[in-house]
Amino acid sequence: MRAAVITGHGGPEVVAVVDDLPVPQPQRGEVRVKMKAAALNRLDLWVRLGWPGLNLPMPHIMCADGAGVVDAVGDGVTQFAIGDRVCIDPTIVDPDSPALMTGLENQSRIHILGESVAGVACEYAVLPVRNLMKIPDHVTYEQAAAAGLVYLTAWHSLITRGGLRAGESVLIVGAGGGVNSASIQIAKLAGAKVYVVGSNAEKCQKAKELGADVIINREETPAWSKEMYKITNKQGVDVVIDNVGTSTFNDSIRCTRIGGRILVVGNTSGPFIELDLRQVFARQISIIGSTMGPHQDYIRVMNLVFSGALKPVIGAVFPLEEARKAQDTLAEFEVFGKVVLKIAD
Repeated sequence: MRAAVITGHGGPEVVAVVDDLPVPQPQRGEVRVKMKAAALNRLDLWVRLGWPGLNLPMPHIMCADGAGVVDAVGDGVTQFAIGDRVCIDPTIVDPDSPALMTGLENQSRIHILGESVAGVACEYAVLPVRNLMKIPDHVTYEQAAAAGLVYLTAWHSLITRGGLRAGESVLIVGAGGGVNSASIQIAKLAGAKVYVVGSNAEKCQKAKELGADVIINREETPAWSKEMYKITNKQGVDVVIDNVGTSTFNDSIRCTRIGGRILVVGNTSGPFIELDLRQVFARQISIIGSTMGPHQDYIRVMNLVFSGALKPVIGAVFPLEEARKAQDTLAEFEVFGKVVLKIAD
């Protein structure tokens, strides 16, 4: 079986495409999917680099997101049949987890495909039946794969955790990443006024095309938090969504109104900050952490994708054999939106 893998932790040189992996067989309650497309996330770059405590069998298959066609089912599976077009919820939950009964399974011990368990950038992937959802005929495999992790993350943070309401204002720190392009659309769909800070004119223009109301180009306005303070009449916004971390978090605090909230959904520039707690308690700011959402959020957001209310943004598509180039493209922030691997027609 062909697959895009890492052979160890390190630079781009550890990314390879192999053709000698065994074809997995579905067990009871599992489905095998013949993969058509897989999508990269920044998670793939972090897994490639590795971190203390991450001990993976090598080679390790990349990618959390994917879509394809059911080609085999295990005992007890009645929800799906051979030939069904499906997409994949990237969150794997232990089958005996009590959290499966609560609808908050993301608040228990979980695995993410491509992170602590094998991913889906391969010809065949076996998944628990709960992780699959049927794709309508009008939705392409690439679109379905591109939506998964980032739309789930954005929906769970803004709507489920953040409680975003119509009439509120949102600042999205960054324009080009998958979570940010999803957040722009979800915030607009919720009825919010959307501010975006982008790194250059091209990304700012694309954010505007997605529905952003106010754009700040960081190249032209490096002191973007001061600009936000001015254009919001010294009030700030109701919600800031920040997945950058070290280099932006204190600016995000300055942009938040009294009684507002900051959604922390990542740390692409680093995880550590020096925080003036007076800014938090005196201004009554809520800092809300959010990560992968439960399956019910995946169903909600994917149905909005299927209806056309949300449109996945695909920045580049590469054949599976060019997985290393795809990772390089993602690492260099060269595209707006998602990087997708095409596995089969």
